[in-house]
Amino acid sequence: MTLAARAHAHLSEAALHGNLTHLSRRAATPLLLPVKANAYGHGLREIVTLAARHPDVWGFAVATPREAAQVAALDTGRPVLLLTPPTPAEVPVLADLGVRLPVASLAEADALPAHARAHLKVDTGMNRLGARPEDAAQVGLRLAERGLLEGAYTHFATADEPDLRFAHEQLRRFHTVLDALPATPQPLLAHAANGGGILSFGALPGMRLARPGLTSYGFAPSHLRATLPLRPVMTLTAQVTHLHTAHAGETVSYGGLWRAPHDTRVATVGIGYADGYPRGATGRAHVLIAGERRPVLGRICMDQLMVDATGLNVRLGDPVTLWQQEDLTVTDVATWGDTIEYEVLTGLGERVDRVVGSG
Repeated sequence: MTLAARAHAHLSEAALHGNLTHLSRRAATPLLLPVKANAYGHGLREIVTLAARHPDVWGFAVATPREAAQVAALDTGRPVLLLTPPTPAEVPVLADLGVRLPVASLAEADALPAHARAHLKVDTGMNRLGARPEDAAQVGLRLAERGLLEGAYTHFATADEPDLRFAHEQLRRFHTVLDALPATPQPLLAHAANGGGILSFGALPGMRLARPGLTSYGFAPSHLRATLPLRPVMTLTAQVTHLHTAHAGETVSYGGLWRAPHDTRVATVGIGYADGYPRGATGRAHVLIAGERRPVLGRICMDQLMVDATGLNVRLGDPVTLWQQEDLTVTDVATWGDTIEYEVLTGLGERVDRVVGSG
C-alpha cells in the first residue's frame, strides 16, 4: 500500500516552457537555468527533467556541490555550472562529473585538473563572491593559458529595481574584464543577466547566456510584471483531514487568537509551517475551499491549519488550494507572511509531493 502525501505541488509543464521561451527570446540567448534550492522549491528532478526538453535551455546552474552532483546524475546531456566555490577536495570530484567550476583567484585556477572547465567569476559590485575587476583579467588569462576557460559571469545586485544606474555600472565593469580576456578556441560564454536583468535590459551585447531564476518559475518584480506574460508554474493543494464545529465563544488553535462569533464549521487542512506555509501569515491568510475563498482561523500550526468551512459542502479528503496561478498566488501568501516569494517557495518541504502536469 502506498501512503499518500497530504499536500501536493502541482507543476505545469506548459507554464514552465512558456516562461523559458519568453525569457530566452527577450534575452536573445540560450538559458543557463538556475535550479538551486530544489529548483526554487519546485523539485530538482522534476524541473530539470522538464527543462531539459526545452530547446533554449543550454544548461543548469546550482549553488552547492551536492546539487551539482544530483543534476549531473540525471544525465540530461546539458552542462551544469556550480555558482559557489567548492572545497579543494571537491574540485576533482566535480571535474570528473563534468561540472563547470567557478574560479575567482590564481590559486583556484592553478588547482584545477587539466580536464576541468571553468567560468571566471567577476565581482562587479555585489560584494559576495568573485574576483574584483582589477584582478579578474589576470585570473582569466591563467585559465585561458591552461585551456580551461569556457565562460565568465557576474551577478546584478539591483537589476530588479526601478533605478538601474548601478546595474549599468556593473555591466560596464564586467565588459572591461571581458575586453581584457584573451581569445578562446570557442566563443566565451559570458553571462550576467538574472531574471530582473532580462526584464530590465532585454538582449545585452556580448552575452551568450542568461540566468533567469525566479522569473523562470513565473514571478517578476511588480514594476516589471507586464514586461512578459509569465505564468507561475506551481499550484499548491492540501487535503481536508478533519471536520468539526467550533461553538460560539470557543477559540481555535494555539494562543486562542481567534474566537468563534457563532457556531463555525472548521476544516482542518494537512499542511503547516513545517511544510513551508508561513506561520507569519496567521490572521491574514486565506485559501480556496469548495470553490470559495475562506480565511484561515487562528494560529498556523506546524503540520496543520484550520479554515472556516461554514455553509460549504466539504468532505474529508477534499483538496484545499493554498496558492495557484491567479487570484490566490504565492505573492499573496508572501505578503501575508511579511516575506518574499523566494522564501515561501524555497521553504516548501519534502512532505509535499511534486506532481507534474501538462496544463
